[in-house]
Amino acid sequence: MIRVLLVDDHPVVRQGVRGMLASAEDVEVVGEAGSGAEAVVAVGDLAPDVVLMDLRMPGMDGVEATARIASTCRVVVLTTYETDADILRAVEAGAAGYLLKDSSREELVEAVRAASRGETVLAPSMVRKLVVRRPALSPREMEVLRLVARGLSNVEIGRELFIGEATVKTHLLRVFNKLGVSDRTAAVTTALDRGLLGR
Repeated sequence: MIRVLLVDDHPVVRQGVRGMLASAEDVEVVGEAGSGAEAVVAVGDLAPDVVLMDLRMPGMDGVEATARIASTCRVVVLTTYETDADILRAVEAGAAGYLLKDSSREELVEAVRAASRGETVLAPSMVRKLVVRRPALSPREMEVLRLVARGLSNVEIGRELFIGEATVKTHLLRVFNKLGVSDRTAAVTTALDRGLLGR
């Protein structure tokens, strides 16, 4: 069972997300929080596997809350905002992914499942929003992609390259952006198709 904590300052939004997750037999909403500060406390009390985090809330915002809890659970930002700066701030704070609130029930449930498996989650519509498009992958991005192709998790890639997990995620999001994909599998497949990883 995947334990989920919902964090949003609007009760109606939390209610809606809870309803969307209710039909997934392997997902259980264990709690809700209305602010970043409440989220930090709730994570300590409830030990969720995945936190669905609103980005902009009064007081402690979603980015700061994410930075405080990302080492103990997987955080997926769920927001109406999709600017480049917002996405990168969230990922650099340790978020495992970034979804928009207009995501479908299927996208939301699959994002929770993917995050619980240690994968990076990025809504397809977000890929086009990231940073500046550049066709070539940097040497570091290629290193990260090769390790992804070998099946390593973000944590394992970080250990291999002596960089933090948040840095790995940032590299991965840039790889996704440059390759025009939204997940690790598609990145590897696309890179293989283009001959970037050999045959």
